[in-house]
Amino acid sequence: KGSIVYMGGKCGPFDLAIACLVVATGLIAVFFEENYGSSDGDGGSAGSPSLMDNVMTAGRLLFTDRRVLLLGFVVSAFEGSMFAFVFNWTPALRSEAIPPPHGVIFALFMMACMCGASSATLLGGSVLPALRLMGTFFVAFAAFAVSSYAAAGHNEDYLRTSFASFLLFEFCCGVYFPSVGVLKSSIVPEKVRGTVYNLYRVPLNGIVVSLLLSNISMATCFKMNALLLVGAFLCIASISTTKESADAAKYDVVPDSAGQDLEMVSSAPPAAPLGRRRVGNDVASDPV
Repeated sequence: KGSIVYMGGKCGPFDLAIACLVVATGLIAVFFEENYGSSDGDGGSAGSPSLMDNVMTAGRLLFTDRRVLLLGFVVSAFEGSMFAFVFNWTPALRSEAIPPPHGVIFALFMMACMCGASSATLLGGSVLPALRLMGTFFVAFAAFAVSSYAAAGHNEDYLRTSFASFLLFEFCCGVYFPSVGVLKSSIVPEKVRGTVYNLYRVPLNGIVVSLLLSNISMATCFKMNALLLVGAFLCIASISTTKESADAAKYDVVPDSAGQDLEMVSSAPPAAPLGRRRVGNDVASDPV
């Protein structure tokens, strides 16, 4: 009592987080090595493109490859709705009768997200990423439709419905991230991948800032999230039926044996996927 340092109580989890971060920092400093990449020996580091070259190449690719542009809208729409959900789930679960246990609720959200990620892993060998994302967007749309109806009721009887829909959306987030990661790596060329991913953040930040600055009700915000997910569903459906553009084919892209996804081949060959072997710079299929 009277000390400027307070430990325990509600600050206990944060104190424990500091200890975990200190341990992680030590482990990273000792065991992690920096990945500087490798040069192919022809151009070397002197021939590497500048920042403006990467930006111009990525921008040109966005307007010449329809799939890259549609994927940008998919990322912005879903992740924008996710951030809008982050800002609104606390007031949506506010109760005058019983204060909600926010720590337990957040833990359950993370558990639902982990279950979704595990489901994506289990389905990875049998369901294509685009199909997983289409199902994910449909379920997430239903979750926001239910939550918008519950938020418009302004009745504590709908708290359970809102909470159940939020858990369902968190499950969809768990399925989304590993699935879209595979899809992005198969569509966006590796040489401009980092630049294109950063360009994807521009409309995403615009959606989030617009939702924060606008004075709209919670129910309206959830309805807008549902509309964003409808757009994402249509875009992912269009991606699955659109062929690769000629401009994107200039990069080191090799179709896989099934003709579904694309494998990016860098100057430093990655480990061959399961069911394949690498022969020189080509990929050959092995019987599974």
